Amino acid sequence: MTISSPLEYSLGELTEALGGEVVGDPSIKVQRVGTLENASLDSITFLTNDRFIHLLPRTRAGAVILSPLHRDATALPRIVCRNPYAYFARVSALLNPAIFTVPGVHASVSIAASAVIGARVSIGPNVVLGENVHLADGVVIGANCCVGNGTTLGNETRLYPNVTIYQGCRIGSRCILHSGAVIGADGFGIAIEDGRWVKVPQVGRVVVGDDVEVGANTTIDRGAIDDTVIEDGVKLDNLIQVAHNVHIGAHTAIAACTGIAGSVRIGRRCRIGGAVGIAGHLSITDDVEISAKTFITKSITESGIYSGGYPFEPNRAWRRNAAQIRHLDMLVKTVKHLEKRLAEIERKLP
Repeated sequence: MTISSPLEYSLGELTEALGGEVVGDPSIKVQRVGTLENASLDSITFLTNDRFIHLLPRTRAGAVILSPLHRDATALPRIVCRNPYAYFARVSALLNPAIFTVPGVHASVSIAASAVIGARVSIGPNVVLGENVHLADGVVIGANCCVGNGTTLGNETRLYPNVTIYQGCRIGSRCILHSGAVIGADGFGIAIEDGRWVKVPQVGRVVVGDDVEVGANTTIDRGAIDDTVIEDGVKLDNLIQVAHNVHIGAHTAIAACTGIAGSVRIGRRCRIGGAVGIAGHLSITDDVEISAKTFITKSITESGIYSGGYPFEPNRAWRRNAAQIRHLDMLVKTVKHLEKRLAEIERKLP
């Protein structure tokens, strides 16, 4: 059973709790968050980018969060702060607190006798907990989850329905694993012998730090020998593949459909866009940003922004350019030949 209730805060109460400066009436109350386009009078919205400033005069929001740069861009009651989007996230968390879950164990649950269950734990229907599973205080496990032998879940960690965690994994505190996530499946370890594939046993674990979020249908493979490690504060979107022995540094965020091959090491505070591909056995240093659909084929040793892929364009132009790309090697050879001939001619000039 879950319990929720509507909340409202005045702008003065919000700044008292979160900081920032109120410009206008601090008694204005808001009950919800909204976009500039669709906010209602009881909503608070935000502005972070000049691209959307044209929407500000038309918004129906009761208040707005913005930066000092845009302090005077509207007459609406407003909260001025250094990072409007992060501030908006904290306001949204206040107005939409986590659903309170009543502790308890559903009658249909299968729990091994050696499992250890902490205080205030909630376990939904048809959950299976293996031998020597340890659930710390406040863990919430949704329906149809399976937690393998010897796995530990830290304080206040939540598994949404249909999460599968294989044996021996360790999940930290305050983690969120969304539906369909699979933690600790075998990595793709195979060796070729006499034209046939031989499976390499995957004997490592998956070790996940605190405050990690794993999106729906994301998979994190166990290590072949050493562990696959996801450090504190990492945020993984939906449909990401993390292969065996990958190490992801703290507070890195990775968008959907990214594929990370085996034994990759990703540094701290990296931001990786959607559908990025990272080849195996590479290292990416701290504070790297990789644009969507970029394919990383060698290690990145310097912080910065890296981009790849080919921007879209009208199909007729794309077809012409694609045809030319096929001849790049020949074009390069031709240019080098012409440069050599030109140098010879220049040498002969008086």
